[in-house]
Amino acid sequence: MNEIFHTDKAPAALGPYSQAVKAGNLLFVSGQIPIDPATGNLVEADIAVQTKRSLMNIEAILEAAGYTCADVVKTTVLLSDIANFAAMNEVYGTYFPTNSPARACFAVKDLPKGAMVEIEVVANK
Repeated sequence: MNEIFHTDKAPAALGPYSQAVKAGNLLFVSGQIPIDPATGNLVEADIAVQTKRSLMNIEAILEAAGYTCADVVKTTVLLSDIANFAAMNEVYGTYFPTNSPARACFAVKDLPKGAMVEIEVVANK
């Protein structure tokens, strides 16, 4: 049986999906865009600030499920502009300083609410 996780320390889902679903030892965290959970608004800032907010949201969801960033084994990063890769990567690296997870990074045409970044993760414990 899968277990669903939700925390008010991360933004509510924008559609019919869960913040995270645990299946066995794996936790699948839905893509997080840089929404401030306190206001429900997109953080209007540069890619570094948006990346940090997205990762803060992920960290809150991981914590609610009993995981940490050290448990993350795979990430997918979506960027609205691949020119933002280096700046995103700099912030991203602070959340995964050792034993970095496997990752895919794609440039996409658009992201929800006009975000510059969306990040999803899979964690294993």
